[in-house]
Amino acid sequence: MWFYELCSQQSTLTTVHILSNYGKATPMKRIRSNLHWHSQGITNVGAVRKMNEDAFLDRPDLGVWAVADGMGGHAGGDVASQLVVDRLAQLPANSSLSVLVDTAEDRLLEANRKLLTLAMRQKERTIGSTVVAFFARGQHAACLWAGDSRLYRIRGRNIEQMMQDHAMVEDLVMSGLITREEAADHPQANRITRAIGAMPTLFLDLELYTVRPGDIYLLCSDGLYKELSDDEIVKTLNNDEKAIDKLIMFALERGAHDNVTMVSVRFEA
Repeated sequence: MWFYELCSQQSTLTTVHILSNYGKATPMKRIRSNLHWHSQGITNVGAVRKMNEDAFLDRPDLGVWAVADGMGGHAGGDVASQLVVDRLAQLPANSSLSVLVDTAEDRLLEANRKLLTLAMRQKERTIGSTVVAFFARGQHAACLWAGDSRLYRIRGRNIEQMMQDHAMVEDLVMSGLITREEAADHPQANRITRAIGAMPTLFLDLELYTVRPGDIYLLCSDGLYKELSDDEIVKTLNNDEKAIDKLIMFALERGAHDNVTMVSVRFEA
């Protein structure tokens, strides 16, 4: 994906106080308070790209999950996405949710500075990555993100996008200039407005959630949701123990024009 500067639409993050195994799933389980969680992560290069510039983090022992999508068309997209997940893998165990989020923000700011320095040294315009990171403590969860990698919540038969894309077409939709349907085929559909490593000042957004038993949270790169509909995603996650493998297979059957990466987190009482 390509970075598109749109500073007028950026807003600063207000901090709220209140390593990956590629190409195969990594099922794990962890208990916090009265909720259990099971998580799996997977990535695939897709059917078109020669290199996988996505990365994921599946750390149920920390209560931390993430997906990062290196910016296609720029040098070092794979380096950028891996740096992002490596920084998040260093978060402290057994900390409160507020400390976890604060520390994650610091780590992502560090990654932003490092990627800017790397781009300057290599005389590249941008070495960057999106990120969507999910954190859980007990019945509370949080999401930090920059770019258009997404977090969905599946609650029963309903699926909901839990954050807003930092993308040019999203800004156009929110401004009423185009419809949601027009956005999918818009010429600027791949241009994002925020990313790690794209600007000296990094703007992250934060959302907080209350988790219920039975909830499934899905983090994914745009390589998934641009190939499959929301209905296909929710039906697969609700009806198949090997759901993420099936979602990869479905994306490949559709042509998988980009790398496809996801992490699913299931909560149980």
